[in-house]
Amino acid sequence: FRNQLRAILRASVVGDVRILFPLITNLTELRQAKMIVRDVCEDLEDEDIPHNPDLPIGIMVEVPSVALQADAFAREVDFFSIGTNDLIQYTLAVDRVNERVAPLFTGSHPAVLRLIREVIRTGQQHNIPVSLCGEMAGDPMYTLILLGFGLRRFSCAPPMIPEIKKMIRSVTMQQAMEVARQVSRFDTDAEISNYLRATTRKIMPEAFGG
Repeated sequence: FRNQLRAILRASVVGDVRILFPLITNLTELRQAKMIVRDVCEDLEDEDIPHNPDLPIGIMVEVPSVALQADAFAREVDFFSIGTNDLIQYTLAVDRVNERVAPLFTGSHPAVLRLIREVIRTGQQHNIPVSLCGEMAGDPMYTLILLGFGLRRFSCAPPMIPEIKKMIRSVTMQQAMEVARQVSRFDTDAEISNYLRATTRKIMPEAFGG
């Protein structure tokens, strides 16, 4: 771990480099990791090796415990990245690679969307950037609601970028916020999926083969 951090810190003097800690579950883990970063910085300083001691540090928000404590984490990091694949898996207790329960794995679950919305809102309150990755980021069906929640940074696979860009350019923020308001009234993932699919199809039929 120290060797990896050392390499990242050394690379930070020649480009826009950041540290993103994955699968953090509590504040103690984050603080220990940040302490090691400081230790490695001191080692590099003692060795007179160039590095950026103020490297931005963020965390992946991919377990419910962190999403629920987002306010506390926002005071200790420079940015959030919401990892939707794992967040869905751990929130719904559904192994996404298990075919027997695969149909239960959905980003449309009200609990998942509520966690995502709160993390984005917390980032806004603390003025720290929030990005979102995972399958949801590259699915046009979720673009409108994520925009409505306040998300402005989508991290998706390159083949999906044109569709997501087209979706974003085809709507107004007012439309996106209205979609988010409508979705908040639904109680089941089926209702939410049907609504989002129908809304997206009206704007971009080709996303569903239309």
